[in-house]
Amino acid sequence: MIEYIGAVDQGTTSTRFIIFDHDGNIVDFDQKEHRQIFAKPGWVEHDPMEIWDNTREVIQNTLEKTGIPGSRIKALGVTNQRETVVVWDKKTGRPFHNAVVWQCARTHDICRELIRDGGQDRFRKTTGLPVATYFSGPKIKWILDQVPAAKRAAQKGDALFGTMETWVIWNLTGGPDGGVHVTDVTNASRTLLMDIHSLSWDPEILSILGIPDSGLPRIVPSSDPEIWGVTSADGPMGACVPVCAALGDQQAALFGQACFEPGEAKNTYGTGCFLLLNTGTAPMASTHGLISTLGYQLGKELPVYALEGSIANAGSLVQWVRDNLGLIETASQIEALASLVADNGDVYCVPAFSGLFAPYWRPDARGIIAGLTRYANKSHIARAVLEATAFQTRDIVNAMNLDSGVPLTTLKVDGGMIHNTLLMQFQADLLNVPVIRPKVAETTSLGAAYAAGLAVGFWSGTRELKLKWAVHSILKPNMDEQVRCKVCAGWEKAVERTLGWVDSG
Repeated sequence: MIEYIGAVDQGTTSTRFIIFDHDGNIVDFDQKEHRQIFAKPGWVEHDPMEIWDNTREVIQNTLEKTGIPGSRIKALGVTNQRETVVVWDKKTGRPFHNAVVWQCARTHDICRELIRDGGQDRFRKTTGLPVATYFSGPKIKWILDQVPAAKRAAQKGDALFGTMETWVIWNLTGGPDGGVHVTDVTNASRTLLMDIHSLSWDPEILSILGIPDSGLPRIVPSSDPEIWGVTSADGPMGACVPVCAALGDQQAALFGQACFEPGEAKNTYGTGCFLLLNTGTAPMASTHGLISTLGYQLGKELPVYALEGSIANAGSLVQWVRDNLGLIETASQIEALASLVADNGDVYCVPAFSGLFAPYWRPDARGIIAGLTRYANKSHIARAVLEATAFQTRDIVNAMNLDSGVPLTTLKVDGGMIHNTLLMQFQADLLNVPVIRPKVAETTSLGAAYAAGLAVGFWSGTRELKLKWAVHSILKPNMDEQVRCKVCAGWEKAVERTLGWVDSG
């Protein structure tokens, strides 16, 4: 009987379920978008119940389309938008508030107070992270501070906290009826609450933020032969499919790109943009604005760490141009619109909608379109929007080269935006290195599937997975050095003009 691996990919804009065969190929999938809720400027929320309903639906639809029963799914892995948090009632399974999304800037005041009392790097030695609105811990504090029912439940031990993989796994394995409350090391490392050396919640930081440890999930490996739980009989998969793997989406992409050796890196072009460099079994401290994070952990093996640069808006910037400006009807049209002009016409777009992430870490920044003249038209704006992702990636690569001491020689890429050849060619030109697109572009879901398959022996080890990785195409740099210097100088001027927009007083 042929068996398969399933992966739930709970992303920022949609949820997917993908079935993979033993060769790592996609058998079939289903996908459904969820609402983006903007209650105030800079705030971003999701409805956790909508996401859980969508998760059930995409699993059911995929199984129906393929005719594959749940009993032939050997194991299930979950990957997720990181840092987004939910606080819910463990007795009813109902959230106390919408999920606070990783892009959300509502914790600015909380973070400002933390920084005032100890500096932006007060927790970096323990967590690898600066104090920033990006991370989960301040978001949990905000919900407990602002939602009285959540605080009362937390004080009684009836509230559960978790990032989105924790929420999905808890529901898949029974919810109020015995659901498993776990988070893997990669997601835990994004909370600002975990000691990345001991892989445990840090009691001092929990005390400072006023977060009771009774609501926090158990920290587990990313791929775990000691299966956490099985799917419930009344769930979308049916009974007894092992749930044994989870990775934050960017770490899942690192795993799916087979970056198993120190020095290997990948960049994911999705809602945001995230560049990760495998640094081996010891965390590497950054002095150039990057963060130290967990890459993955397989069972009882030593954890693998990574350096990461995070960009808040990449694909979501294109979505903004579509939905808020109306320049295009579908995201895929932006490449054709941008291709109508030879260059950006000296127009730059810096999408600091919720501040600037790595390597700047400036929550006071806000987005701008700079360099406008009567010459500029919508094609120049479209091109500037695409180029913004490549410029932001260049900023991170420069910081990563300085931190690691080893210049990047090639860049593996994945995510939905890599199908945009104009963007990928411009990326190669800016970095002056080849950009490599993989045969299987859905590396986030593939990484979650690989981790689940390893846990149950579906695949023998990372060596076998390395052999499955294949190149689709390579884009080589083709830009004059003088042109490169000129456009990069323009970008740096535009970034400077975003700073200090929000009053820090």
